[in-house]
Amino acid sequence: MATFAVDGVGSYPKSRFPTDLVYGPNGAAGLRLITCGGRFDQRSGNYVDNVVVFATRVP
Repeated sequence: MATFAVDGVGSYPKSRFPTDLVYGPNGAAGLRLITCGGRFDQRSGNYVDNVVVFATRVP
C-alpha cells in the first residue's frame, strides 16, 4: 500500500489550466486530483474553474 501526503491545493480558471504544473515531471512519485470548482456558470452548465490537489508519496 502506498501513502501520499497533500502538498497543496490550487484553483485555476479552465481557460488558464496549468498543464505543465499538473502533468509535467515533479521529481517524486505523486498524485494529482482534478475536479471542478469555483462559480457555476448557468449558461454553459459548467463550473468555471478546476481545483487541483497535489500530493507526494510518503516514503
